[in-house]
Amino acid sequence: MTVFEDFLKWTCDNEWGHSGHFERRLSNGTQLTVWDSGVLVVEPQSATDKDIIISCAVHGNETAPIEICRDIIQDIIAEQQPVQHRTLFLIANPASINVERRFVEENMNRLFSGAHSKGGITNPERERAAKLEQYVQRFYQEGGDSERRRYHYDLHTAIRDSKREKFAVYPFTHGKPYKQAQLQFLLACGVDTVLLNRAPTTTFSYFSAHQFEADAFTVELGKVRRFGENNRADFAAAEESLRQLVGQPEPDLPAFDPQQHFVFAEAQTINRQHQDFRLNFADDVANFTSFNKGELLAIDGDDKILAKHDDEHIIFPNADVALGQRALLTVVRVPTESLDLV
Repeated sequence: MTVFEDFLKWTCDNEWGHSGHFERRLSNGTQLTVWDSGVLVVEPQSATDKDIIISCAVHGNETAPIEICRDIIQDIIAEQQPVQHRTLFLIANPASINVERRFVEENMNRLFSGAHSKGGITNPERERAAKLEQYVQRFYQEGGDSERRRYHYDLHTAIRDSKREKFAVYPFTHGKPYKQAQLQFLLACGVDTVLLNRAPTTTFSYFSAHQFEADAFTVELGKVRRFGENNRADFAAAEESLRQLVGQPEPDLPAFDPQQHFVFAEAQTINRQHQDFRLNFADDVANFTSFNKGELLAIDGDDKILAKHDDEHIIFPNADVALGQRALLTVVRVPTESLDLV
């Protein structure tokens, strides 16, 4: 199987990396360059001022984003998908795709911004996260001027059901304003709900946002399912918007209307500190289920963790994380009109 015949399969056949360098120039002038397994740079003949990163498979069992990226990539190779802007596609953790699990040894989305080199631990996922950071840096720097518009959409699906099926995490901006155009692009993807991080994290999207001032997001497009079990119609808006992002000068976006957006701010980040940790609700409770002030959310050793607000919503509950990692995020609704928007 050659690299350009089936990029995803070649990537999974070389799950921890490939030292070869592959290039192809398409008849329309688009340059394809493979830096590593799962790392494809696409450059149109005429440069614009945009540098776009689309990543998937940070968690290997989140298959819908992988299918979307696979199909866009193969259509670019077949010259059926136009390309207007420099774009880097990243299939982040091929080994976890092969074992059909969220990760092999360690959650990759807790390993960025240098976390891969802390704690005296080494494993292939940490090594891969370090390489992905280097590829992001190389891609943005080779674009040239730091004033160029930089984007990174890290595509995911969630472990459990959600009362708001599609949502995005807006990384901590360190006081910089939020972008109306980015909220509108997410809305075009079918994502009307945005969570505002209030502190630095070790996620892939925060790395690009903080280190390179990219407009970057963790985008949750639905629920985890096996390959072939995704209803692609549920992801059609996201795929079409990503295709427009890559293939048009600008994607088709309606005028900004704050009433169309549901914005939540981080209330609590609950990290597991003890082996004796449990959440005080069933495993099948959906994301965005709400609790009122004083209700018990979790027990961590001898500590009882309570909701601090009325209508406090749970996100990403997972009692089985490693010690020190986030077991639960809670958020509260904030008016879109209250945001510092540009």
